[in-house]
Amino acid sequence: MIEERLKELGIELPMQTADQKDYYGQKYGKMKPYYRSGDILFLSGHTAGMRDGKVLYPGVLGQDVSIEEGYQAARLTGLHCLAGIKDAIGDLDRVTGLVRSLCFVASAPGFIEPHKVASGLTDLFADVFGDEIGVGPRATIGVMSLADNYCFETWMTVAVR
Repeated sequence: MIEERLKELGIELPMQTADQKDYYGQKYGKMKPYYRSGDILFLSGHTAGMRDGKVLYPGVLGQDVSIEEGYQAARLTGLHCLAGIKDAIGDLDRVTGLVRSLCFVASAPGFIEPHKVASGLTDLFADVFGDEIGVGPRATIGVMSLADNYCFETWMTVAVR
């Protein structure tokens, strides 16, 4: 059971809302937190979020954010993704695979290690679900900037039952 695995790992998922009308991403334009088509769940973009109105892990990798800080931002983003998946399907045991993740890393010119940052997300999913379910195809792209100065954002496609 995934809930037991989360407890073993000392992981508590962030609070989410099951009401798609209250999805925080709508701050950035019209969108839903997810869309399900049969056995495939598409998540909208997720970030590390904010605390007290301030972006967690703001900035640009290779300039003012270290690889370790970026890794932690990606891991926290993964926790938000897990919470979003749970909101969408009700039970994380219904996840059957990670179809793909597309990761965006705000990067200074010349920063060539965005993959090390994105591993914070994919390592979390492997820890929670194991390699068979939790590891899937991934692409990581260095970008000039992300909304609100986030250093990391992802969107994921997940197989569910």
